[in-house]
Amino acid sequence: MALDLAFSPYLPTWALLVLGLGVLLLGLLAILRRARGAWLRLASAALLLLLLANPALIREQREPLNDLALVVVDRSPSQGIEERQAQTSAALARLRERLSDLPVTDVRVVESRPGGAEQDDGTRLFREVGRVLAEVNREQVGAIFLLSDGRVHDVPEDAAALGIDAPIHLLRSGRDGERDRRLSLINAPSYGLVGEQLEVSFQVDDLPQAEEGLAEVRLSVDGEAVDWEVVRLGQEQSLSFHLDRRGPAVIELEVEAGPEELTLINNRDGTIVNGVRDRLRVLLVSGEPHVGERAWRNILKSDPSVDLVHFTILRPPEKQDGTPISELALIAFPTRELFELKLQEFDLVIFDRYQRRGILPTSYYENIVRYVEEGGALLEAVGPVTATPLSVHRTPLRQVLPGEPSGRIVEQAFHPRITERGQRHPVTAELNGSARTGQADTPAWGRWFRQLETVRRRGEVVMSGAEELPLLILDRVGEGRVAQLNSDQIWLWSRGFEGGGPQAELLRRTAHWLMKEPDLEEEVLRARVDDGELQISRRSLEEGDAAVTVTLPDGEEREVTLEAQAPGLAQARLPASQAGLHRVTDGENVALAPAGPANPREFEDPRATTEILQPVIAQTGGGARTMEEGLPELRKVSPGRDREGRGWLGVVGHGAYLVTGIERVALFPGIIALLLTLGLLLSAWRREGR
Repeated sequence: MALDLAFSPYLPTWALLVLGLGVLLLGLLAILRRARGAWLRLASAALLLLLLANPALIREQREPLNDLALVVVDRSPSQGIEERQAQTSAALARLRERLSDLPVTDVRVVESRPGGAEQDDGTRLFREVGRVLAEVNREQVGAIFLLSDGRVHDVPEDAAALGIDAPIHLLRSGRDGERDRRLSLINAPSYGLVGEQLEVSFQVDDLPQAEEGLAEVRLSVDGEAVDWEVVRLGQEQSLSFHLDRRGPAVIELEVEAGPEELTLINNRDGTIVNGVRDRLRVLLVSGEPHVGERAWRNILKSDPSVDLVHFTILRPPEKQDGTPISELALIAFPTRELFELKLQEFDLVIFDRYQRRGILPTSYYENIVRYVEEGGALLEAVGPVTATPLSVHRTPLRQVLPGEPSGRIVEQAFHPRITERGQRHPVTAELNGSARTGQADTPAWGRWFRQLETVRRRGEVVMSGAEELPLLILDRVGEGRVAQLNSDQIWLWSRGFEGGGPQAELLRRTAHWLMKEPDLEEEVLRARVDDGELQISRRSLEEGDAAVTVTLPDGEEREVTLEAQAPGLAQARLPASQAGLHRVTDGENVALAPAGPANPREFEDPRATTEILQPVIAQTGGGARTMEEGLPELRKVSPGRDREGRGWLGVVGHGAYLVTGIERVALFPGIIALLLTLGLLLSAWRREGR
């Protein structure tokens, strides 16, 4: 309980001041003239003024509040190094016990965790401090204990911003004299042309900074090592690489372990580089003019990224009809330039109803075979001539073509159908109109009327036609790819016959699969982190679920089963709470998914330290101790006294309270005040009457 004096005047304050000044002047004048009863009159006037001021005693009903000791526990990833978590848990248990022994002291424990895999915001202990301070009476806070390795990324510049009068104490995990090696990516391109040389710059440091030394650094592209080099410590270095396909590629740098390591997480760093093609060069050779030739040309010319070179054999060299040489063609067919000198510059070669007519010698066909085996792409669209002895299957091209013509041409109406394997292949999966609603065996597209009977020797049959014969065969040969379309009537779809069909999409997908478009790979493993989840998908021609191994940024491995979601597609999701590079493998394919930077801020320098928090500790009068030393003694101290000392840390006792009620008591009740005033006035009158 506390007492206080308060006034509630009946008149305005200025009026009381004027009256008081008048009374004082009149009283002094009467005293100077030695008038009888002057003092009594002055006292009665003063009493009257006091009554007008209406004084009262205010009595507060107070409830004492306990002091609050706030304990903030760092649970960030860097606390997982060595024995830091065990040290922190043990120190927390001892701290709780000793704080509970302090008189009138409450304890509140909060844990600080990172914001998520995609939020590389480091350790934010003071975010938790601010959240708690917003919920409690700040006058109760007697001390803040931080249980951390000292790597805190939101330390306030001025401790006064917290709005409390309490010390901040650090109980530091880790050990003295820690050392670590780290790799830092300095500069990397965000995109690059496929096939061109690119460069990344980086630096390797041994912490604390080593004056000299060497370390081996490896460069990987999408998990495949492409280069390595021994570099000097503490100096900016660079490595070169190139991209062999379009689309995003994960570039990763990794340095060998140092003589003393706290963690290997910061021994690697990486980024995503988008591969782009300047132009895709396609060579289209048509054996003779026909109505389907325009379908190929329109599809390829509609793609602005494709540079098309198209030749049509209008007249074979053996034909002699007297036509002048200058009128046979606008330009001569540059066979040597195309098939010997510049063949490797093309991304795709298409033979459309082409036949042997003595234009290309055998050595040029052998060049095409080597071109495919070394990574090139070949597509053959057959025609009736393929069933004759003039077929290119009677050349060295037979080595790379997946189907062999029997010599029979099937001329009957049929709907092209996607095979069971084709349902899982990205070239033909989910083509528009592949089946009518409720009639799974009848496609919604128009019919064709001619197909070459072909015997599959290898490759995947993704579409079938008349008599269930192979219609579209896709195959990999060496480093390259080959496709064979065993009909020349896809143009019927482009003309809208019987509703047409997805000729543009089918031809586009086929051409881009041949040119190794990443989105059309049939055996591929993908992973990405989105909204705090690691999303894994695997496309395969094989059926059933699949098992993959996930390596988290901290090195932990997990076995995950992907469940089939659609033909050829299996997926799985799991929480991704760590920032860094997630590695997924099914034994053959590797997928990398960065969440935030590959080298998180938390591990830029993982050594335990007191320096970062020392300024705010000093401003609040707190102390710093290591957990290895053991927990010091805790004391309750008064405001204004030392808050830490040799072997002890203090908790300020503020004596805070909560006002539960207020009682007002008038000093001069009305009847008593009236009697006092009248008594003084009568005494003054009597004194004057003598």
